[in-house]
Amino acid sequence: MSLDSAEASPSSSRDWFFPSPSFIHSTSNSPQSPNYPRKFSTIPRHSRSSHTDWKPPKTSTFRSVSSYGSAAYGDPKYGRVRRRIELRRREKMAKQEKEDPVLEQKRDVSKAVSGVKTAIGEMGIRDFGQRVKIRWQMASYIAILITAFGSFVHKNFSLHNQVIDLQDQISTMNIRLQACNTSDTFDTISILQEGNHANSEGMGPRLVSVSISFGGMLIFAMMLGLVSDAISEKLDSLRKGRSEVVEQNHTLILGWSDKLGSLLNQLVIANESLGGGIVVVMAERDKEEMELDIAKMEFDFRGTSVICRSGSPLILADLKKVSVSKARAIVVLADDGNADQSDARALRTVLSLTGVKEGLRGHIVVELSDLDNEVLVKLVGGELVETVVAHDVIGRLMIQCARQPGLAQIWEDILGFENCEFYIKRWPQLDGMQFEDVLISFPDAIPCGVKVASRGGKIILNPEDSYVLQEGDEVLVIAEDDDTYAPGALPMVWRGSLAGDFIVPKLTEKILLCGWRRDMEDMIMVLDAFLAPGSELWMFNEVVESERERKLIDGGLDLSRLVNITLVHREGNAVIRRHLESLPLESFDSILILADESVEDSAIQADSRSLATLLLIRDIQAKRLPYREAMVTRGQRGSFSRGSWIGEMQQASDRSVIISEILDPRTKNLLSMSKISDYVLSNELVSMALAMVAEDRQINDVLEELFAEEGNELHIRLAELYLHEGEEMSFYEIILRARQKREIVIGYRLENAERAVINPPNKNERRRWSVKDVFVVITEKV
Repeated sequence: MSLDSAEASPSSSRDWFFPSPSFIHSTSNSPQSPNYPRKFSTIPRHSRSSHTDWKPPKTSTFRSVSSYGSAAYGDPKYGRVRRRIELRRREKMAKQEKEDPVLEQKRDVSKAVSGVKTAIGEMGIRDFGQRVKIRWQMASYIAILITAFGSFVHKNFSLHNQVIDLQDQISTMNIRLQACNTSDTFDTISILQEGNHANSEGMGPRLVSVSISFGGMLIFAMMLGLVSDAISEKLDSLRKGRSEVVEQNHTLILGWSDKLGSLLNQLVIANESLGGGIVVVMAERDKEEMELDIAKMEFDFRGTSVICRSGSPLILADLKKVSVSKARAIVVLADDGNADQSDARALRTVLSLTGVKEGLRGHIVVELSDLDNEVLVKLVGGELVETVVAHDVIGRLMIQCARQPGLAQIWEDILGFENCEFYIKRWPQLDGMQFEDVLISFPDAIPCGVKVASRGGKIILNPEDSYVLQEGDEVLVIAEDDDTYAPGALPMVWRGSLAGDFIVPKLTEKILLCGWRRDMEDMIMVLDAFLAPGSELWMFNEVVESERERKLIDGGLDLSRLVNITLVHREGNAVIRRHLESLPLESFDSILILADESVEDSAIQADSRSLATLLLIRDIQAKRLPYREAMVTRGQRGSFSRGSWIGEMQQASDRSVIISEILDPRTKNLLSMSKISDYVLSNELVSMALAMVAEDRQINDVLEELFAEEGNELHIRLAELYLHEGEEMSFYEIILRARQKREIVIGYRLENAERAVINPPNKNERRRWSVKDVFVVITEKV
């Protein structure tokens, strides 16, 4: 038996036999005695070698010890010793059962190692061919060795884990046993909950705990990466304007153009009384670029939030992204550039809007460039659509302002939300009252018309005094805001008689048009309706005369039906001085500088061309006027020195009015400060009209009538038609005097004032007037 097996044997006498002295003396000393133990021989150690005939007893030491042990254990006084021996025997048997697989594994490894050594020894005595075979055998042995070693490690870890589990179970049972003997339940629970894998001991459990820790860290890192990617993607979507707008009852603007800044400014002013609003802008541009451009506009948002989104109005998914079905108004802007392409895109946008499945809550305001395309858009949009034709609005305003100097500023005040504008509202307390009394019933507003309920909500501007308001009728007024006016008690107003003859004769006029527009035929027809018979219309542009007639006829103009005007054609370039000098510039009553069709795609080029033409015309006029007349004009103005070139050009403005069409509002501000031109009409007025119609679509009917050739229009009247020099009257009294000619006075401009006052306060206060003052009225066209 080997040393290891001897040490591991539970029956070895060296492990458990401890005889007492009495036990030794009680045994026989004879060597032949079967019960005599070998280790207690009486032969001395130094004399054993001399006794060659002596032989150890054949009886094994194990049996002798067993027999003696049985005899000794039978004694009751060895009961305690027996219990100890039995306990140790059981522990060693359990330990042997656990270690036997490990020993077998070690033997397998030893055999494998000896096999490898044998193979290596044989390698040295064989030839080269057998060496290859041996190498393959070595590889196989090494593979077996690695497999066996891996199996050994795995089994070792498994057994070690089992031991730990058994120890944990024993500890748990001990704790539960202790818990049964104590009354502290909370201490027992805390003991049971102690410990985790971080407190493990041994190589195997520690490797497992480290693996669990690294796995948890890896899973946490993966989850953190996924969350970070999701947040980054969401932020990127918000930054690029791909998220959905959750607002409702907002104003939606589709498209991007130079009018956007003025439009946003007007909407911001309109929402100020409500504490602010929501405006959503969607265009085919990057969201960050749009926000940067809006920030450069540098106007106060006054509580209004502007939200930008990137998308196409032709795609229903993008329209849904901006909550198009919940918007209270949708404004479709015309693109900068070619008018036909812009109107075609606006038509497709209206088609997309009408295809929204959820339906539209608000109305659609479409900006068009050509009047001929208005019919198509209204056919597609139906009752949802209100159209504003930019070219037509500017053209008609230019004609009205050229004939009546100062009217442009009045239109700017009425169309913009900064001053007074149109409002429609119902007042039940006014039912049964005549319109003449309604006129003086509002201390802070001026009634202009009635929305008649019995006629389907038609708005009647400047109705008769005898019209009685019925139930459901609404009153159209000019007021500062919709919550700043209300009807009050009727004041006592004295009605006087008109001071002079109210017949205003129409005088012949001589007008010059510089440039060519695509709607030239419409402007000619409007001028023919406004001007007195015998008037002249000079047309100066680069279009050949024969080509002009063809374009006018193709546009629907019948030259033979012109009654009041005569066309005079001149060909030339409006930015070349010698071409302009061929014209009698000093003899025209008014000059209209149009944004030429050849450069309509670029607002900057069109404005530069108009500015150059304006400067050249004023310079030529100043040099052709008599010196004395120029000196008088300079003395009246007094704002520039005698030799100033601006002063020389300004003195010519008393002889003729120049109206310039400017597309970019920034250019308009430059010209207004220099005061070279009487007034400049730009796309800013179109933006004001779009904002007003977006806020209340009913106002579009009012504007269309005021711009049209028939119906009512704004006029500037001299004060001498209503009063005598130095007469004291209240504004209410002037209103009633003007009603004798069915006119509604909405404001005035004093003799030395630069601007007119619309809807003046303190209307019942009497003041002294001058015959050189002027009044702004709404009257029928004659």
